[in-house]
Amino acid sequence: MSTVNESAWFETTLGQHLLAREQAYFDEAVSDVFGFNALQLGLSQYDFLRANRIPLRASIGHGAQVQVAADLTYLPVASQSVDLLLLPHVLEFSDNPHQILREVERVLMPEGHLVIAGFNPFSLWGLKRFFNRECGDYPWNGHFIALPRVKDWLALLGFEVTGGRLCCYAPPFASAQWRERFDFMDDAGDRWWPLAGGVYFLQAKKRVQGMRLITPHWNERLAAKRRLAAAAQKRAADLRQDEEREPVV
Repeated sequence: MSTVNESAWFETTLGQHLLAREQAYFDEAVSDVFGFNALQLGLSQYDFLRANRIPLRASIGHGAQVQVAADLTYLPVASQSVDLLLLPHVLEFSDNPHQILREVERVLMPEGHLVIAGFNPFSLWGLKRFFNRECGDYPWNGHFIALPRVKDWLALLGFEVTGGRLCCYAPPFASAQWRERFDFMDDAGDRWWPLAGGVYFLQAKKRVQGMRLITPHWNERLAAKRRLAAAAQKRAADLRQDEEREPVV
């Protein structure tokens, strides 16, 4: 039995429907992020960094269109060298999503930006995946990860979630005509069932706890003596100037 891979699926009407929404979100999320280096892991056939103005933008993963071919669990990137990193549907198709996030934390600079897109298991998309997971077709062959779990993983690694949203509340019908009949669900989704979107987006920042230097007390005493000495020298200089200004009788 033939299976549908990610490239073929994103060319379907349902894939194009999702791709349009994801491209719009990534364009908005990355447009105001500045720095020197930006990376996109996975789905390299789609440029989710196109709206960003960072000078060095690269895609890492597998396939003919990547700029750097590498295993995402061991990135060939220097530690604390990346300002912006995108993970479009990477975690749910990896055997070791924790290791990928650890590598992401390693390569991101302090205050670096991370944007994640993932399929939501607690949605109509997750329900379809439950009944189609044995077919081997993308994306139903993935291990959809719940949004609260991803947030917990990020918190353990020192990330702070700064934004996000969900989309695609309507059933994932292959037919565009059938999806149009359920457009009202997408229009009302954020208000009436905000956690049931088929796809979620997360924006996070890598936070690094600041250090406070504790100096010995003798440093404070020495500083106080230096301030007193400086004050005495200034007073002596002022007295000399006053004496020079006095008229000679």
